[in-house]
Formats: sequence, C-alpha cells, structure tokens
Amino acid sequence: MKFDLKPLYIIALWTSILGLIAFISDFGFSQSDFSQQLLDGFYFVVLGVGIISTFARYFDNFGLIKRKVFVFDFLSICFTLWIFYMYLFLGVPFETDLLLENPIWVRIAVLFTFIREFSEIKFNYKRTLLNPAQLFVASFLMIIFIGTFLLMLPNSTHQGISFIDALFTSTSAVCVTGLIVVDTGSYFTEFGQIIIMVLIQVGGLGILTFASYFSYFFKGGATYENQLALSDMTSSKKLGEVFSTLKYIILITFSIELFSGVLIYSSLEADNFQSQYDQIFFSVFHSISAFCNAGFSTLSNSLYEDGFKYNYFLQLTIILSFVLGGLGFPIVSNIINYLKYRLRKLLSFGKNKVSYRPWVLNINSRITLITTLSISAIAFIGFFALEYNNTLSEHNGFGKVVTALFGATTPRTAGFNTIDTASMLFPTTMMVFLLMWIGASPASTGGGIKTSTFAIATLNILSLAKGKTRIEVFRREIADLSVRRAFAIISLSLIVLGAGIMLISMFDSDKSLINIAFECFSAYSTVGLSLGITADLSNESKLIITAIMFVGRVSMLTIVIAIFNKIKHKNYRYPTEEITIN
Repeated sequence: MKFDLKPLYIIALWTSILGLIAFISDFGFSQSDFSQQLLDGFYFVVLGVGIISTFARYFDNFGLIKRKVFVFDFLSICFTLWIFYMYLFLGVPFETDLLLENPIWVRIAVLFTFIREFSEIKFNYKRTLLNPAQLFVASFLMIIFIGTFLLMLPNSTHQGISFIDALFTSTSAVCVTGLIVVDTGSYFTEFGQIIIMVLIQVGGLGILTFASYFSYFFKGGATYENQLALSDMTSSKKLGEVFSTLKYIILITFSIELFSGVLIYSSLEADNFQSQYDQIFFSVFHSISAFCNAGFSTLSNSLYEDGFKYNYFLQLTIILSFVLGGLGFPIVSNIINYLKYRLRKLLSFGKNKVSYRPWVLNINSRITLITTLSISAIAFIGFFALEYNNTLSEHNGFGKVVTALFGATTPRTAGFNTIDTASMLFPTTMMVFLLMWIGASPASTGGGIKTSTFAIATLNILSLAKGKTRIEVFRREIADLSVRRAFAIISLSLIVLGAGIMLISMFDSDKSLINIAFECFSAYSTVGLSLGITADLSNESKLIITAIMFVGRVSMLTIVIAIFNKIKHKNYRYPTEEITIN
C-alpha cells in the first residue's frame, strides 16, 4: 500500500518558507531573549520537518533521484543531523567546536532546507501569461521591491532609512549602477551591506539565471516553453544549449569573482582594517561589485580614499574584473574557447596537429573586442593628456598611467573612481559623457547603448560614405534586423535621457545642467559616477533617477517589446519609397 505523501511535501515547503521568513526576521530585527528562544526552537522544527520530507521523497521516488542532487541532499542532511547532535546531546551549543560555536550555522541549515524544498516545485512558464520580455522586466521589479523591504529592516541601517532612499539604493544595486544617496560603508550595518552585495550579484546575473539553473539542477529538465524563454534571455542559438549556457555563466562569474577576491585581498594592507574578517569582507564585496560593474564600495570616497588611491595593484585588479564583466558572458566564453584552441594547436604535433579553424573567434566577439580596445585606447590617451596636470598631478610615473587607465575604463559602466570626479576638466567630462553613453557590451553586467550598437552605427556611417547599400565586415554582412535594433536603441536612449534631464531640471532647478545631465547619463548607462549631487536631489528627482536606472538596466527596447504585442507575419509588402533625410 502506497501512502499519499503530497500533504507532507506541502507542509514541508510552507514550513521552510516560514523558516526563511524567521531567518530574515532574526537578522533584520533586534530580538529579546524570549523571542530569540522562540526563533531557535522554530528553526529546529523546520529542520526536523525538512529531514522527514527528504527521507520520504527518497522513499517515494526511489531510483529517480539524480546523482548530483543526492550528493547535495546527503551533505545537507548530514550537516543538519550534526547540528541536532551538537545542540541536543552535548547540552551547550557547539561547546567542543570553536569553529561552529557561532549559531549562524543553524540558520545556514535552515537555508539548505528551504533550497531542498523549494527546488521540488515545478515551474511551467506560459507565454500566454507573460512573454520573455515581460518576464525579464517583472523579475527585476520583483527583486528591487524585495531589496527595498530588506533594506528598510531596522538592523539594515544604523539610523533607519526612508522608502525613497531604500528604493533608490535597491534599484541601484539590482541594476548594478552604483549611484548612492547615503554612504554605503557608514550608513548601512554589515547586514545591510550583505543585502546590497546579494542584490548586486542577483542583479548582475539576473534572478532568472539563478532560478532556472537551480531548477534544472534539481529537476533535471524543463518544458519546451521554459527553454524557449530562457534561450531569448541567454542569447542561446540552440535550445539544447540553454542550460549549458546558464551553467557556464554561473561558473565564469564565480570563478572570476573568486580569483579577483584573492588578488584584492593580497593587495590590501592590514593596517587599513580593524580585523582580518573586515579585510576578507572588503575583498568579497569589491570583487562582486567590480565584476558586476556595480561601482558600490564600502569606502566613503570609493577608491579615492587614503590608503587605497595609491594602491595600483588593487586598481589593476578592479580594472581587470569590471572589464571582463563588461565584455559579456558570450564574449568571455568565446575568448576562453579561442585560447583553448590556440593552446591545443600550439601543443599538437604530427598526425595530431589541430587543423585551422577560422571562426573560433566569432564576428560578435571580434567586433566587440576591437570596439572595446579602440574606445579604451583613445579614452586612455585623451584622459592622460587632459588630466596630466590636473587630477593626475598627485601621482607619479606608473601611478599616472594606472590612474589614467582607470579613469578611461570606469565610465563604461564600472562606476568606481580613483580621482575626484567633480574636479575633472570640462573636455574630460564631455569625454566621460560619451564613454558612459556607449557603455559595456551586450549580454554583460553593464549598461549603455552597448559597444556593438556603437560599432554598427559607425560602420553604417562608413558604409553610406562609401556608397554601399549594406554593412560588410570580416567578410560577413550585418543583418538588417541588427542595424534596425541598433538605431532603435540609440533613439530610445536619447528620448529617455532628454526626458530625464528635463524633468529633473524642473524639480531641482538650482542644480546646473551639466551636473543633472551627468547624473542621468550615469544612471541610464548604470555607471554610478557622479559630480556630487545625488544625495541632494529632491524625492521627485530621486524617483526619476530610479526609473532611469531601471530602464537602463533592462533596456528601453525590451520595455517597448514588453508593452506591444507582436503582430503576425504578413505575406505581402507595400511599394518601397525613399524619404528625404537631408
């Protein structure tokens, strides 16, 4: 006789959700001794129900569980049982183990329980409810409002925060912008800073990336409609590559962040931190913020702070992180494949010699890399020449080069600063405007109109000048759809920027036009640089900047696609006529 275990699974799921809420309440609110005891007791109820549910699931689905899921379940259950043993049989919690004497490990066990139960839910995406563009936009809105709520918890800040400022900060973190209305390091507690760090990570990768991959990890498959939606959002050319692409994105992200974190940690001077923990936290926070092109820093003046502005190895590490993050996951993946190919070709001999493959580095990567390197080189020369006797004057030799390189690359959505941005000369500021507007590359953690859009627009100008009717590069013709998308993105960006500047100049008429424009360009391109007016803006202007950050992150074209219904393909064409342009 087989028992119906579905009610048990439902109870376990809702118990784990309540456990997660208790987890958030525990950290977000100050607890009395009595309330803490209640929470601790409830944690063990969650853990107990979770263990029973997991064992029942294996009993109910014996032989159908995937091996890698079994490994996760086995390790998390063993960890949970160990916690039960340490608490219930030794009397004093973790008395014999200094490593585990912190009760945070009980909360982690609750988190593992939630992951196990939540991952058993079957999500079936329906295009009739939301198209991929609407789903993408909705996911960012959801994370922004969850982040706003978390930042308003009493223990997130030292003195409380208004809804507008919490919404602004959450949007800035999720949209990986970096504009701030309150100082991240001094205004937010460690709990608040961890929330911001998680929002940056989730915003940089996208909540759908995490949710979809972990759902695939535990369930081992997905519906056709789920794969179609994800292929649109991950730019996968084949449905079969969707989840391998997701896995590669997550693997690349965490690998680069780990490597970057180690380099940052090794570059720091211990005298600048109160403890080794603070040094590690600084490294982790800035590693995630740099790769995700967020620009958030726990330092009041970003990297333009005593003890950090002359740390050139740290600055080079940050540059490497945000440049790789700004290239985009498909480009980084393609570069890795190209390097593997070159290495195999170099090490192969005789009959095993690797044959020539001309398109290992595809046209997308070639255009993006050439555009990125060209813009960065021109910006570096311009910044070095213009600011040599101005903001670079406090540096010498190698320091001037590194600082100029940082100043030339950070406007393309990174947002960190190693100089006083407000002290830049007017020509430099104008150059930064252009760099911010161009932004990073497609499918990256950065914003802006993107390097490929700028490249297509430039190639189109050259093509028209030569009298060509199509754009040709690297013995390939650029698709007409790509050209139309590029100019739609450029037009929409100018509309959003123009509207934002006009509205803020109405609400904050005391601010100069260049300061307002700089703020809007920085917000739209999710850069995070400012000339120092962000915190002084009115609430109305803060909401406008918040909206611009959101539009810049998800793309105005995506929002337009989300609003309008796609028309069916029609098998006719009207007569073609030319319109007078000039």
